[in-house]
Amino acid sequence: MADMPEFESEMHRTAVAQLDQVAERLHLDHETHIRLRYPRRALVVSIPVRMDDGRTEVFMGYRVHHNTALGPTKGGLRYDADVNMGEVTALAMLMTWKCSLMGLPYGGAKGGVRCTPRGMSKRELESLTRRYTAEIMLFIGPDLDIPAPDLGTDEQTMAWMMDTYSMTQGRSVPGVVTGKPILVGGSAGRREATGRGIVYVLYQAAHSLGEELKGKKVVIQGFGNVGGVAARMLWRDGAVIQGISDFQGGVWNSQGLDIRALDEHVKEAGTVAGFPGADAISNHDLLEQPCDILVPAATGSQIREDNADRIRAKIIVEGANGPTTPEADAILRTHGVLVIPDVLANAGGVVVSYFEWVQGLQFFFWKESEIIARLQEIMTRAFTRVWNVSKKENVDLRTAALMEGVRRVADAHQIRGLYP
Repeated sequence: MADMPEFESEMHRTAVAQLDQVAERLHLDHETHIRLRYPRRALVVSIPVRMDDGRTEVFMGYRVHHNTALGPTKGGLRYDADVNMGEVTALAMLMTWKCSLMGLPYGGAKGGVRCTPRGMSKRELESLTRRYTAEIMLFIGPDLDIPAPDLGTDEQTMAWMMDTYSMTQGRSVPGVVTGKPILVGGSAGRREATGRGIVYVLYQAAHSLGEELKGKKVVIQGFGNVGGVAARMLWRDGAVIQGISDFQGGVWNSQGLDIRALDEHVKEAGTVAGFPGADAISNHDLLEQPCDILVPAATGSQIREDNADRIRAKIIVEGANGPTTPEADAILRTHGVLVIPDVLANAGGVVVSYFEWVQGLQFFFWKESEIIARLQEIMTRAFTRVWNVSKKENVDLRTAALMEGVRRVADAHQIRGLYP
């Protein structure tokens, strides 16, 4: 997309490079390939917010629909200082492949606002969210585009979005977003879904390799809804969690961290940093520690060409979106590192978002045990499909996962044809 400089970013370059590689392997015709490289719609909005000190600040917001061949679009909303059009477009593309791979009736979307949420009050965040929702109103809806939480957003953000949209419709519309609080139409198990999904694919990877997770040494970058849930599940299953980090730094203990005690520390301190009985470690150094399993569950482009040679994990499970660049991928392959890609590993969130959407449309809600069982079934089935394609085609798991995801979308384009 050299002719589309507004999309320029490292993450977008990575996403397009991955698509191009897979398109060649699938022998996609040029017309289908070129359609998949571009988003269907992209909206940029300015969001004026009256801050607590009385001044008005204007934030930039984005919402991108990448593809609608399989159904309405689905994707998260992130609040972060580094949000830009290229990043949002890349993440929307990855969501298309992810939803397709999981067999969900969605295309991919993503949204973002360039801001620093940790430096804003709850009132400022509510004003920002409601104005952003109003600005993208024509872009969203339960049969058009369904946002969900992502980096810097949460259940409360989704509740504000749903309420804003519902007020303009004159009725409650719970299906317009997912990841809401259960009290206003959310789903049991949604908050833990992405972390659970990571562990479920790890179960299958270990089984496929003839191993078990008990006793495995694990390093996790990120201790939020994704990394934190994965850490607790793996710790309870007997894995040794040696290192964990968050936005303020990390902690390391080669003998293993007590995750229950770490949870209590984070509740009081707001960060893993300073946890007693562990050494301080930077996010950068944490990634390079020797371990059996590395889970980058923070932000994108963490494993790059300049540090991939120093990664000493045997398995990498991508909890974040786009944490590994194509150059780093090639280096990791030469070192024999098994990478379970983001479009497979962190798909648990969108799977349970789909469950929430269905429940909201039916006004009939499932038990958490049903949610967990269905999530594990879908994640297990998807991993098995990808593993089998990897062996059959003699490709890495990322290529196999993207081949599966892209193929379904390309087939849908062929069946639907080109309008007009």
